[in-house]
Amino acid sequence: MRVLNLASLIGVAVLSAQTNPLWHEQKTKNYLPDMTWPEVQDLLTRTDMVILPVTSLEQHGPQLPIGTDYFTGIEEAKLIAQRTDVLLAPILLPGISPYHMEFPGTIALSHDTVQRVYFEAAQSLVSHGVRRFLLFSSHVGNQSVSRYIIDRINQETAAVAVDLNDVAAPFLPKSSSKETKLDRHAGVGETSAGLYLFPTLVDMSKAGPNTMQLPEHLRKMLSDVIARDPATTSVFLAESLKPKATGKHTSTREMTATGVWSERDTRESSVEQGRAQAEGFVSAAVQFIERWKVLRPMLPLAERQGKASNTWGK
Repeated sequence: MRVLNLASLIGVAVLSAQTNPLWHEQKTKNYLPDMTWPEVQDLLTRTDMVILPVTSLEQHGPQLPIGTDYFTGIEEAKLIAQRTDVLLAPILLPGISPYHMEFPGTIALSHDTVQRVYFEAAQSLVSHGVRRFLLFSSHVGNQSVSRYIIDRINQETAAVAVDLNDVAAPFLPKSSSKETKLDRHAGVGETSAGLYLFPTLVDMSKAGPNTMQLPEHLRKMLSDVIARDPATTSVFLAESLKPKATGKHTSTREMTATGVWSERDTRESSVEQGRAQAEGFVSAAVQFIERWKVLRPMLPLAERQGKASNTWGK
């Protein structure tokens, strides 16, 4: 037995030496790029749901990768798909990020490009028997276009779509944190999430204090924004993080030299905080999905495929 085990180990070592040394991926359950078509067909006999992460490729300060929103969306959706049967289908990496374009590496797409690509992807999935879509915007700047995609799916296909952030919200644990400083893009919250979800890509040696420069009328709103006053927050975000060409003086580079839109020191980030954030959202999303399954039992796959939308590509 020991000889056989040694031979097996030698065989694995030889195989590893002969294949791509940079390949470290492991097959993930319910993750479309890893699956074969028979595996997808089998999954669709158990679920008619799919998560579509709507992500971005944009600067996230000196300590986080440009793919932060992509990795956050994909990794949280993977965790959801391990706890309940739902297909996870990544479609695009970049999203809507024009206000970050003064930082190298950011890729910004138009609203029309994003919505057309996601809608046509949804049409493909509808033809295979998907009838419920959960669009998951892991980049806040995608939220408006995500809602438009949702409406197109609901109005133009046989499927039903919802916003995963919206429907999970009622199931989220109550927050006890008392914020005293603004902490948004690439701040302590996002850095903590990165430390938990994709730790090898976070460089905490580059973390540190940050300063922000806001137009005076927006700075006067900060205390109410931090206190989460709905009216003030809506007005604040309507003007903040907008392309330089708008003249609002709120592009990321105009407000912060580092690209970190936070008044906090990102060295305060922690794996524990990131785990709590991610696990809270994942648990809430799973609770909603299980509830939706009860509210609307799915039809057999053959019946769903027989009633597929005939609007593909339109």
